[in-house]
Amino acid sequence: MIRFTNAIVRLPCRNLVNGLAGAGLGPPDYGKAVEQHAAYVEALRGCGLAVTVLEPDEAYPDSVFIEDTAVLSDDTAVICRLGAPSRRGEEKGVGLALKPFFSGLEAILAPGTLEGGDVMLVARRFYVGLSARTNRDGARQLGEILKRQGMETVPVPLSTVLHLKTGISFLGDGLLLASGEFLQQGIFSDFAIVAVPAGEEYAANSLRVNDRVLVPAGFPETRRAIERTGLETLAVDVSEFRKLDGGLSCLSLRF
Repeated sequence: MIRFTNAIVRLPCRNLVNGLAGAGLGPPDYGKAVEQHAAYVEALRGCGLAVTVLEPDEAYPDSVFIEDTAVLSDDTAVICRLGAPSRRGEEKGVGLALKPFFSGLEAILAPGTLEGGDVMLVARRFYVGLSARTNRDGARQLGEILKRQGMETVPVPLSTVLHLKTGISFLGDGLLLASGEFLQQGIFSDFAIVAVPAGEEYAANSLRVNDRVLVPAGFPETRRAIERTGLETLAVDVSEFRKLDGGLSCLSLRF
């Protein structure tokens, strides 16, 4: 399991209330989102990460979901071309923030689209969800970049979830936390699957950070299922970001 030392996050902007939403849970409360984001940052620091905090970007309501803007590998940062047109442009400031940490910067070009929420790293292999936000050309471009680094990409067609990591998370040690369409997905047959209980599907987006797994607060059965594997968990409240279809992994870039 890769050990992280750094993370980059972006503060929620006041325009967050106008972000893309499909969850049907109503608009987020900005003040509460700011409090939850601060607690999330402290959770990352508690896992041993140095966290770079970028200023809010009012031009982009969804810019707090910084994971979608880049895919990170060894010494290279791949800057994404986001699939949601209203989000294109978020990645520019992120590229500048990543430059001191990565010797190489690559970019996904039109007509390709790629969002980081569709990319799951397992050892030297990247699983790439083919979704409404990530198309085959974006996945192909990423594959070509990573192949030059001796890494493999595996496309994963999606049918119901927004992003790949909406429904599946790598917990390390050959374990995947999975729900819905991924429970019988042959692509992942070599892994031991920790099934997310029915009704707690949102918790499939949990986040392994070094020796802990961050789990969204309010999903106790999923938390217990993870703990039964011997992993330590920490509940983090991200209810306001859930209203915008965002989860724990969406809120940071970790490397």
